[in-house]
Amino acid sequence: MTKSANDLGRLGLIGGTGLNAWSELVVEEQREVPTPYGAASAPLQIGTLAGQPVCFLPRHGLGHKIPPHCINYRANLWALHSAGVQNLIAVAAVGSMDKALPPGAIAAPDDLIDYSWGREHTYSSSPDQPLLHVEFTAPFCPTLRARLLEAAGRAQVPILDQGVLGVTQGPRLESAAEIRRLTRDGCSMVGMTTMPEAGLARELQMNYACLALSVNWAAGLGEGEIHAQIEESIAAGVSKIQATVLALFSAAG
Repeated sequence: MTKSANDLGRLGLIGGTGLNAWSELVVEEQREVPTPYGAASAPLQIGTLAGQPVCFLPRHGLGHKIPPHCINYRANLWALHSAGVQNLIAVAAVGSMDKALPPGAIAAPDDLIDYSWGREHTYSSSPDQPLLHVEFTAPFCPTLRARLLEAAGRAQVPILDQGVLGVTQGPRLESAAEIRRLTRDGCSMVGMTTMPEAGLARELQMNYACLALSVNWAAGLGEGEIHAQIEESIAAGVSKIQATVLALFSAAG
């Protein structure tokens, strides 16, 4: 039975681009968790944040060296679950197709479309594991999302309370034509790591929500060089992510 998102327990945090470390995290243990699927991206950083138990994992590894399509998502989620995490917040850098989500702003998306391919995306891939057809109508836990939105309000951080996140393969950025296609499909933001992460969390009965940081206008929608915009937006947006998470933890205390 999944632990209620009203009871955070030991909250899991997955850091993405621009958030490979949390300065406020008091690390008590660096734990390498063996999994049937190989090694996670990095040892789990287990400790406290705002006095609350937390387990942090940098998705791209120490030093941000693992590209999106090479991340061992199954090992990452298995390790977090083995460490007792039932509620998981994943931070993701995204490109925006929504005027309400300019670079430097954050969002809590409420749906997604998966365009990735070739990734190990399920635990139901060997005879020793049960065949799971998990229900995925709402990929992000509504209760955990609501708690994030409330925390952003307490921290006085503007946050977009909806959005469809398109997950592309990477590591290259998208073409302008691909962004037009994603927009026609209903996507309002684009990233590279939320799947199969969200699906694996559901298979493990973990409550999963995403804090998306807009780091650039998607291809063909902005002006200037995209990578320069990404660096500037990360610097402006990381503090909003951190303030929201700290407010969530403070309320749980």
